[in-house]
Amino acid sequence: MSANTTVKTSDGIVEGKPVGDLITWRGIPYAAPPVGPRRLRAPQPVQPWHGVRDATEWGNASVQHKRGTMLSVGKYQPSSEDCLTLNVLAPSRPSSKPRPVMVFIHGGAYTLGTSATPLYGGGSLVRRSLRDSDGIVYVSINYRLGALGYLDLTQFSTPTRTFDSNLGLRDQVAALEWVQRNIAEFGGDPSNVTVFGESAGGNAVTTLMATPAAEGLFHRAISESSAPGLVATQDRATGWAREFVGFLGDGGNVADTLDQADVARFGRAGTKLAFSVLKNTPGLHPFGPVVDGDYLPKNPLDAYQDGSAHQVPLIIGTNGREGTLFPKFLDALPTNPARIDTLFSLTDPAAKDAVTDAYPGYPSQSTAIDIGGDFTFWKPSLEVAEAHSRRAPTFSYRFDFAPRVMKWLGLDATHGFELFAVFGINETLFGKVMTAPGGRKAFAEVTEKVQSNWLHFARTGTALPEWPAYDETARETMIFDARTRVQRDPRRDRRQAWEGYKGYASQKTEPSAT
Repeated sequence: MSANTTVKTSDGIVEGKPVGDLITWRGIPYAAPPVGPRRLRAPQPVQPWHGVRDATEWGNASVQHKRGTMLSVGKYQPSSEDCLTLNVLAPSRPSSKPRPVMVFIHGGAYTLGTSATPLYGGGSLVRRSLRDSDGIVYVSINYRLGALGYLDLTQFSTPTRTFDSNLGLRDQVAALEWVQRNIAEFGGDPSNVTVFGESAGGNAVTTLMATPAAEGLFHRAISESSAPGLVATQDRATGWAREFVGFLGDGGNVADTLDQADVARFGRAGTKLAFSVLKNTPGLHPFGPVVDGDYLPKNPLDAYQDGSAHQVPLIIGTNGREGTLFPKFLDALPTNPARIDTLFSLTDPAAKDAVTDAYPGYPSQSTAIDIGGDFTFWKPSLEVAEAHSRRAPTFSYRFDFAPRVMKWLGLDATHGFELFAVFGINETLFGKVMTAPGGRKAFAEVTEKVQSNWLHFARTGTALPEWPAYDETARETMIFDARTRVQRDPRRDRRQAWEGYKGYASQKTEPSAT
């Protein structure tokens, strides 16, 4: 199966470009631009084109704050509502058989991020895949963010104007459908697709596994630092949408305002809503999937418990100190004692002492940060691993590696840092500078461990033999660190302290916005 820069897709011909020993195709539309009457609607089919479409430049990022589109110092990716594109990266050398496909969904709290971010380029991962197989085909996608992608505005539909729910989630499904239709033309195997993502992208993975429309579109899943519980109830989403419209200023006709407001106005109202939600319900975020009873019929955590989640092999895990990033760069978690007090008062006051007692040093700032990180990422990811392991191969990990400079910064193995291993950042100038004070050899070794396991899993649906499957008896977990090892039931005391705690799912009444 030969690789060629010119490929015929179901919508038209695209022309990519060589990148060393790889070929890249960028900015390929997988759905029609969601603009004009398609704003706030489910993704629609691409209008086929004639001739050859240039696919050598990144497509637009989704509408967001400029900082989320930074590509390098002083250089930013253009953003637009016209953003539903994806990118393909494949080896240039021929293959005798179709290659496994890995589809990456970027993170950014469903408000920031773009597939053009250099970290997500995928070159190191694809080249590593060629060492012990014919390689993989790597796909990365853009999808709608913020209020234009993850706020349920369906209550404002009129007889002449419909607004759909779960738009970003629908975009991701549309991208996976594109992969099924077209990836064979790029040398990929549509019957062996791994979807993987980090943070909001990890939440997208755990949510897609509970989305009926995604059934059969992927065959393995890797969820890195997901926050599986950050899926809104319909009632909560309805309240947030009303609050958003209040910040937007509807002028008496909400549907017309939603149609006509420019993206800057949407952004300002979304920022006000995010601050309001954090103040009133620490640990929640207004932008994300919604249990609408239709496209997403139930909370994904419930789907894992009752077995209705797609029973595909799963890698799921978190980092050693997820929370340290947030007070410094994205203050959006319950990472101080005041927010933790509010969190438990709204959810389960009786659980507070048991949980905080499991974190010696509380209420110190450092310990509060760990509680907030575990509440958001580790505890619900562990729930997914436990439930899913009863029905499908499941592999649990914790990424603990942090070079000396990360420890100096007080970040340790913080949220998102495992991506540096997944995407081989140790090989770059940035990675070498980061490890100049120490840790370069260990960084290379942990990168090799992560990439080899991710790639083996994408090929086979199982980890390498050194990594046993997770179950609720042994709870064997891979600890990626300077000395990578398997550990039984890591942080057992913390796990037991959180048992039975349901978070906001146990809240009886909604707080009033102030």
